[in-house]
Amino acid sequence: MHTQKLTIDGIPAIIWGERSDRVYLVVHGKASCKEDAERFATIAVDKGYQVISFDLPEHGERASLERACTVQNAVQDLRTVMDYVRQNWNSVSLFATSLGAYFSLVAYRDVDFDKCLFSSPILNMQRLIENMMRWFNVTPEQLQVQREIPTPIGETLSWDYYRYVREYPVEVWNSPTAILYPELDNLTEPEVVDEFAERFGASIQRVAGSEHYMHSDAELAIMDAWMIQHA
Repeated sequence: MHTQKLTIDGIPAIIWGERSDRVYLVVHGKASCKEDAERFATIAVDKGYQVISFDLPEHGERASLERACTVQNAVQDLRTVMDYVRQNWNSVSLFATSLGAYFSLVAYRDVDFDKCLFSSPILNMQRLIENMMRWFNVTPEQLQVQREIPTPIGETLSWDYYRYVREYPVEVWNSPTAILYPELDNLTEPEVVDEFAERFGASIQRVAGSEHYMHSDAELAIMDAWMIQHA
């Protein structure tokens, strides 16, 4: 498959596939990188699309840089990449995974995509942060005073992050959306995905017995079939 590496305002990116007027923008999740878009790109390119993927802060080629992967920084980067995409393609669709889905919901609330695919999406970050606070007995008042509190699972609770997600809830999403949802996902509860789907008219395919990070051969086969159906 033809690939082209580039940087967009300092953001490393890859364009997959031969020239087309249709493109999928891929936003990866935590602990991933732009190269991980290859699986989806193989399917989308076969359907006549190009695919563009890029590294979030602290990921891929940006792992050693000091720019943190906060929602504020990520939203800024997603908007920078979208400016480039709009200049180069007429038809834009979105594929986002996990944390990348949440960043997309915030950054692209005013974008009308032709299609949108979310895999294991985080859909309500405020609820997730508040769940984590309950898990580790952290109150909002403690977090406000201490600003950052490390947790035993390697995540750091941040007051600035929490304040931002409360100030910018996901209230608008106008793009036709298909969701692949692992039923044992501990980051997005079933009622959260159901509420999102009902509110915004999204379709849901549930993966029984699967957790947030789907990676087994059986799970990847389900994901491939879902991507082929909806891309």
